[in-house]
Amino acid sequence: MPTLTLNTIEAAVRSSWGPDTTFASADYMARGNGQPSRGQCGTTALVLQGLLGGDLMVADVEHDGRVAGVHYWNVTAGGIELDLTRDQFSPGESLTNVRRVTTRRNSGGSGEQPFLRLQERVTAALRSQSSSSS
Repeated sequence: MPTLTLNTIEAAVRSSWGPDTTFASADYMARGNGQPSRGQCGTTALVLQGLLGGDLMVADVEHDGRVAGVHYWNVTAGGIELDLTRDQFSPGESLTNVRRVTTRRNSGGSGEQPFLRLQERVTAALRSQSSSSS
């Protein structure tokens, strides 16, 4: 398999998002701005961590002065932050209480199925890109 680039990985992830790969509350989704990345941060960050390693970053999403959810993204072992879903936020939403999550993902939990669907689609997309470039 050829070396993967960040552009290749990003294209595979973005083409793999769907309503069944989100993990966010109905209220959060309803407040959305129409961006395909809305609600995809948790599953996307876990898929990227599986591909690239590193740690997860998490922050509270505040809306109207209250915490309305959390946002996840990645930081590589070299300290580079990667956030493919930063464009999901609506006006009035802000990130606070940023922290690094150094523990690794456990299987199970209510977000497992959306994550597994996204992981499967991204893996297939990367294989397809790999075979078409050979």
